Amino acid sequence: MVDTPPVPPSPVRERGYASDTTATSWWTDLTHETTPELRWPLSIDVFDRMRRQDAQVSSVLRAVTSPIIRTQWRVDGRGCDDAVTQFVATNLGLPIVDADPADDSRAQLRGRDRFSWDDHLRLALLMLPFGHMFFEQVYRYDEDTAKFRLRKLGPRLPRTIAAINVARDGGLMSIQQYDGASGAAGATLAVSRLVAYVLDREGGNWLGQSLLRSAYKNWLLKDRALRTWSTSIERNGIGIPKYKAALTETDLTAGQQLASDLRAGDNSGLAMPNGADMELMGVSGTLPDIDKFVRYQDEQIARAVLAHFLNLGTQTGSWALGSTFADFFTLSLQAVAEEVRDTATRHIVEDLVDINFGPSVPAPQIVFDEIGSRMSELDRVREAAGLSSDADLVKYLRSIPATREAA
Repeated sequence: MVDTPPVPPSPVRERGYASDTTATSWWTDLTHETTPELRWPLSIDVFDRMRRQDAQVSSVLRAVTSPIIRTQWRVDGRGCDDAVTQFVATNLGLPIVDADPADDSRAQLRGRDRFSWDDHLRLALLMLPFGHMFFEQVYRYDEDTAKFRLRKLGPRLPRTIAAINVARDGGLMSIQQYDGASGAAGATLAVSRLVAYVLDREGGNWLGQSLLRSAYKNWLLKDRALRTWSTSIERNGIGIPKYKAALTETDLTAGQQLASDLRAGDNSGLAMPNGADMELMGVSGTLPDIDKFVRYQDEQIARAVLAHFLNLGTQTGSWALGSTFADFFTLSLQAVAEEVRDTATRHIVEDLVDINFGPSVPAPQIVFDEIGSRMSELDRVREAAGLSSDADLVKYLRSIPATREAA
C-alpha cells in the first residue's frame, strides 16, 4: 500500500491584521503621526495653507500635476468586446486607443450634466497635497439603452471627512462625512459607492501620506524666517533717527518730535540748537543671512518631490543638468499617473462594466501617453507641412517603452 503524502495546509482565512483599529474617529490618526499639528484631521488645514500661501510649494505642486493633466488619456480595449469598449469610452469622454480620430467618443458627449475626465483628474490629484481623495459614484439609468451611465463622480473633499472605517485586514469599509448643519458625523458612504485615491497607502492607512509631509519642516522654518525678515526690514530698513541734545538743552520734547518727523524730500531740512546732532542709526554687528536661509528651505521643498531642476539658477549650478533632473522627475510623475490609472481602471471602469455587462466580461483599461515625450524635429517639419503621420507608425512608437526609446 502506497502512503499518500499529506496535503499541506492551505490558509484561506487571515489570522493577523493590517489595521489596529476598526474605526477612525476625530481623535484617531491612521498615519501614527508624531507631529501634533499634522495629526489628521488637523493636517488638512496645514497642508491647505502650505499649497495656498507659499509660492515654492505652489510651484512644486503645479510641476507635478500639470504634466499629468496635460498628457492624453485613452481607453485601451484590447481583448474586450468593441461594444463594451465604446460604452466605457463614451461614458468617460476619452478616445479609444488606435481608433479613427473621426470616431472620437468625446464628440458624442455634451458637457452639461456629464462626467468630465479632465475635471475628475484635476480633483483626483488633490491626493498629492492631502494624501487622500474620495469620490462617490453616481449613475443615471438610460431607458433607451437599458444601461446605467456614469453621471458623475462626486468629490468628497478631505475637509468634509469625519471618519474612515477600516477592517482588520486593512480593507476600506466606509467613510463618514460631517453634517454640514451641525458639524457632527453625517452621511456614511460604503466602499461599494466609492473611488478612493490614496497616496503611499501602507496597511490600513487610508489617509495616505501627503506629498508635502517631508517638506513641512522646511516650510515652517521658511515661514518664520520670512516673518522675521519682514520685521527687520520694517524696523531697521532705513535706520532709526537718533537725536543728541545740545549741552544747554534740558527738555528733549522738541528733539523727540524732530526725530519722529524726520522725512526725506525736496524741501526737507533740519534746524537744531548749537551742539545738537542727528544721525540715522543702523544695526551694529553681523546679522544672519536670512535670504540664504530662505533659499535653502526652498531648495529642500523642491527636493522633497524630486523637482531638483527648480533649484537651478538660484545661486550656483549648471543649466546643463536641467534635462537630467527633468528626466528623473518625469519618472516620478509616471509613477503617480500609473497609480491614478490603476485606481480608475479598477473602481470606475470595472464597476461600470460589472453593472451593465456582468462581472465575467473583460473590461477595458485606462492608459495614458508617456509623460514628458518631446516632439522630434521630423514631427515639427511634418506638422509645418500639414502632413499627417502613419497610424501604424504612431501605434508602434507609442508602444515602445521609454528605456528602449532612449537607447
